[in-house]
Amino acid sequence: MTQVSALAKILSLADFEREAEKRLPRPIFGYVAGACEDGQSLRANRDVFAEYEFLTRILVDISQRSQQVELFGKTYSSPFGMAPMGITAMSAYRGDIVLAEAAARANVPMIMSGSSLIRMEELVERAPDAWFQAYLPGKTEQIAPLIDRVAVAGFKTLVITVDTPSSANRENNVRTGFSTPLRPSLRLAWQGITHPRWLFGTFLKTLMHHGMPHFENSFATRGAPIMSANVMRDFSSRGHLNWEHVRAIRAQWKGPMVIKGILHPADAALCRQYGMDGVIVSNHGARQLDGAVAPLRMLPQILDAFKDGPVMLDSGVRRGSDIVKAIALGARCVFLGRPFNYAAAVGGPAGVDHAISLLEQEVSRNMAMMGVNTLKELTPEFLVHVGRKD
Repeated sequence: MTQVSALAKILSLADFEREAEKRLPRPIFGYVAGACEDGQSLRANRDVFAEYEFLTRILVDISQRSQQVELFGKTYSSPFGMAPMGITAMSAYRGDIVLAEAAARANVPMIMSGSSLIRMEELVERAPDAWFQAYLPGKTEQIAPLIDRVAVAGFKTLVITVDTPSSANRENNVRTGFSTPLRPSLRLAWQGITHPRWLFGTFLKTLMHHGMPHFENSFATRGAPIMSANVMRDFSSRGHLNWEHVRAIRAQWKGPMVIKGILHPADAALCRQYGMDGVIVSNHGARQLDGAVAPLRMLPQILDAFKDGPVMLDSGVRRGSDIVKAIALGARCVFLGRPFNYAAAVGGPAGVDHAISLLEQEVSRNMAMMGVNTLKELTPEFLVHVGRKD
């Protein structure tokens, strides 16, 4: 079966997830798909979208509709983008670059992860409009050099993720055999042997052309290899970080600066106070605190507290209808992580192109059915809140 015919059978982002589970070794798929503890927030992130139903308008000329959106002076073709995802290069060969180049082709935003295995300088050269997401180093003297490196590399938009003050309880990783660092074992070897397309097309190909993957962007200098006892030291405690560190970065960074991981309106107000240009309402894809509120539920309150730039959202978005609901509630743009990771694992560049196209088509159809031509027309009046469907 050719790749084109295989992708023709992928009709939704959920189809990519099912195919990725077959193609990826269990530890890698488990790391991407998993959340923390009992998965309460993982389910809530999806379920909250069903609490809203559409109120449509009919007999409206929708022949000239556009889903363009403006963010920080750039007009994008669609109101969705790629959330930062760590170690994507273990799911697909040069995975971060695959995603960044696909985003550039489609003219949608892409955020590179600070936990990526590809040098930021290489990625931004391929995709100059990509954003960079930083996890602040636990050693404060390492923060300013990292921010300098991001600026020198050529990134224009900086995203600081702030919802990782400690390590999460990801029991799923233990159960599926994933660890940081990755530890060679018979179990891991068997997973590679029984997934030959991944073994030869991703892991061994990476070793042959680029050597052992390293965490390349956690600091101003290269981090530890993914199979190394030093990895855990690289992810040192961030519990002492506070708003004064944000103030210092704001003074240092000259371009748009975004805080990611906002759930409380009071923190959104502080983002405004400390000069942020935008915020991303997020619970880290349910990967940090189980029971954390679904971002969509907090979106209206965050909008009331932050009025100086775009309020964006991630966590749980899987359909064009989800995107339209978030936009109608006031989000400027939404970001998706896992689905694009799966698309890269299943189909490489063509797979990610197909995933973007599916979402674009869904958003376009939804706008047509609702009788709107532009995203600015979408307001809460197009939604009926029906509450939880328990």
